[in-house]
Amino acid sequence: MQWETVIGLEVHTQLTTRSKIFSGAPIEFGAAPNTQACAVDLALPGVLPVLNRGAVERAIKFGLAIGARLNRVNVFARKNYFYPDLPKGYQISQFELPIVEGGELAIQVGDASKVIRLTRAHLEEDAGKSLHEDFHGCTGIDLNRAGTPLLEIVSEPDMRSAKEAVAYARALYNLVTWIGICDGNMQEGSFRVDANVSVRPAGQKEFGTRREIKNLNSFRFLEQAIDYEVRWQIERIEDGHAIQQATVLFDPDSGATRMMRTKEEAHDYRYFPDPDLLPVRLDDALIARMQSELPELPQAKQARYQSDWGLSAYDAATLTASHALAEYFEAVVAKLLVSPRPQAGEGQGERVAKLAANWVMGELSGTLNKEGLDIAESRIGAASLAGLLARLQDGTLSGKLAKEVFAAMWAGEGEADAIIEAKGLKQMSDTGEIERILDEVLAANPKSVEEFRAGKDKAFNALVGQVMKATRGKANPQQVNELLKKKLAG
Repeated sequence: MQWETVIGLEVHTQLTTRSKIFSGAPIEFGAAPNTQACAVDLALPGVLPVLNRGAVERAIKFGLAIGARLNRVNVFARKNYFYPDLPKGYQISQFELPIVEGGELAIQVGDASKVIRLTRAHLEEDAGKSLHEDFHGCTGIDLNRAGTPLLEIVSEPDMRSAKEAVAYARALYNLVTWIGICDGNMQEGSFRVDANVSVRPAGQKEFGTRREIKNLNSFRFLEQAIDYEVRWQIERIEDGHAIQQATVLFDPDSGATRMMRTKEEAHDYRYFPDPDLLPVRLDDALIARMQSELPELPQAKQARYQSDWGLSAYDAATLTASHALAEYFEAVVAKLLVSPRPQAGEGQGERVAKLAANWVMGELSGTLNKEGLDIAESRIGAASLAGLLARLQDGTLSGKLAKEVFAAMWAGEGEADAIIEAKGLKQMSDTGEIERILDEVLAANPKSVEEFRAGKDKAFNALVGQVMKATRGKANPQQVNELLKKKLAG
């Protein structure tokens, strides 16, 4: 039997406010246990919550960024459950009237594009943290995290593979960090993903029974957990067993999921409006101000890169994987467009953008990945990379020499022009000298000449390689090709 996977994600995004959502306590990561929990967070008798305006503003920005409907009146509710790290016995969240409803997010999986619908995004407070490993025979409770502002973002079950789920999670991560509402630090729990996974026979409209994988804090773990869960559910069903709705945890060491508890339904939480908090009313002026503060969004940048500069959908999506990367790329393009260039005229913008894209996605990104660095940590600034690429544009460097200069720049040896001068790396421009070397190579390789004239194209490439070797990579490959063809035809 053929099976179809159905996936929906719930993402807990920690907002970048300076204090908690209902108290003035700080939310800095790494403080000693229980040193950032005030009377409100501890749920001491007589305390009342006061809503953090900054959390509301960030939720509005998110709703505008995904084209969602903003509920002009949204209500906080009490979500009742009993855990040691929840002092009140309930969590303040939103239920029937969340601040954001609907919206969508485009994703790219390889060459395929898809739009994922969002159900809602609601504000809520985080719970504290139970500490099991540091105590023998008991559990410690750290309430520093209690009351941290979260925006829980819930998708429709539109994803059909782990790769689609990861693409959506990455796109969402990019968006919330792009618009500045989340710092994106997954190691610190700023962006945590819960995956609802079910399977059904291909062609069936009804959903299967889902299991929720909780608290995934890396994209790699998200993909591994979903793949394992899908295999487990299919094997379970094919063995004649029913899937029980449950909450499960993923163990990265074993690569398996294990059941944590049976899954609660909404009625289990006994939601009701929080009597201590008035409904939140959004006015036109606040929404307009949040709209004005939004930067150009990733999808708009991608469309502009494709329409103005002729980049592919894949390249545009890759270059907007983060706001910092997009800014770096655009800075390189801007610098190149005002540098002296022999090919100015129609299509120059496209040529420059493609050259910059190839180097940013290729040599630069490859070097950053190899050293585990982010674009913000690049040892070569955008202006410096543009200076190197300008020497490619004007013919001073070949592609091979440019890579050699790039390596020297990364090693801290200076700017491109200084390195080219110091190392004597200018591309050969003397046609007569190149022709002399060509004659020597042809004379030394009569067999390759015969093979080429017999129709073997590989022989031509071999001759080009010999010429480039003889010139130590300083000859212009295009010029070598043209001159060699003329000589072989003569």
